[in-house]
Amino acid sequence: MPDKDSPFSTEGRAENAGADPSDEAKLSADSAAADAEVAKIAGELNELRQTLMRRQADFDNYRKRIEKERADDAKRSTARVVESLIPIIDGFEQALLAHREAEYESYRKGFELIYRQLLDNVTRLGVERTDPLGKQFDPHLHQAMDRTETVDQEDGTILQVFQPGYVFHGRVLRPAMVRVAVHPGGASKEARN
Repeated sequence: MPDKDSPFSTEGRAENAGADPSDEAKLSADSAAADAEVAKIAGELNELRQTLMRRQADFDNYRKRIEKERADDAKRSTARVVESLIPIIDGFEQALLAHREAEYESYRKGFELIYRQLLDNVTRLGVERTDPLGKQFDPHLHQAMDRTETVDQEDGTILQVFQPGYVFHGRVLRPAMVRVAVHPGGASKEARN
């Protein structure tokens, strides 16, 4: 005869059919624990996603910062090279002004060609040559070497350029050296202010 607790027993099945309330509470508790575990794992997964997104953003910012630093370093290096070339350009200009005689014509043409190539290459690097003749004096771009009192020009107008200036990506490599017009008595007005 089968045992009452045996799965083959009809008596045991009848008792299990009317399930015990404590078993339902157990099942409910197990289900709640499983739901809590799933919620915990989902929270951890969400936290990991957020961490991954932050790390990705940090890496992108790092990469952009490094690229910007490299670009800035390249600009600084180019600026140093160009600054060393500016006196050479000035020397070419002075040499070209010195010999205007006919016997130096072929010499001048070769010199002018070399000068043009040098100036074109410096310009291709991003250097702007400033020749501010007739423009208003800007202390950020120009260096006043002399001033002339005159009423023929507006106060602060550049009358003569002794040396052109050079600007590289907004940075002044060398200010233009200029003579500036001032109205008579203008200096005393500035001194009062």
